[in-house]
Amino acid sequence: MKKIALLLLLLITFSSCKSSKRVITTKSKTAKIDSRSKKSVNNPKADNVVDYAFKFDGVRYKYGGTTKKGMDCSGLVVTSFNSEDIPLPRSTSEMVHAGDWIDLKEVTKGDLLFFATAKNSRRVNHVGIVTDAFNGNVEFIHASTSNGVIVSNLAEKYWYFAFVQARRVL
Repeated sequence: MKKIALLLLLLITFSSCKSSKRVITTKSKTAKIDSRSKKSVNNPKADNVVDYAFKFDGVRYKYGGTTKKGMDCSGLVVTSFNSEDIPLPRSTSEMVHAGDWIDLKEVTKGDLLFFATAKNSRRVNHVGIVTDAFNGNVEFIHASTSNGVIVSNLAEKYWYFAFVQARRVL
């Protein structure tokens, strides 16, 4: 019941953004996103990590991939954080123990979001990097098996219900 209430709140906040500047297109819908602050004022490392991750936007999915020829979700995260000399474990199942757990309300640019996407399982198997968080609206970049490296929104039903935890490594 809490998840449904939070989802409704996120959807209301998401749909009430009036000063939209950017459009995020997903397979099922197009949503306007309010893009007030693109840079973190107090964490330039987070800005650099996210900027580096955006260099792979549109790259196809490839299991075990870490280059523009193909990228998987943990490869995107490891490669992006390595650009700032921040080592992380290579696999999502090990990465879920890195850094500190944080409440979803506290996420900021550069934090990691972990998901369980397998049916009837809460075992973490997917990770993304927060690119923007404002007014309860959380965007993240990740490598999806169907669309490659893309930006998604936690308010999307699929990602909302697959969400497991957020962690801060910066």
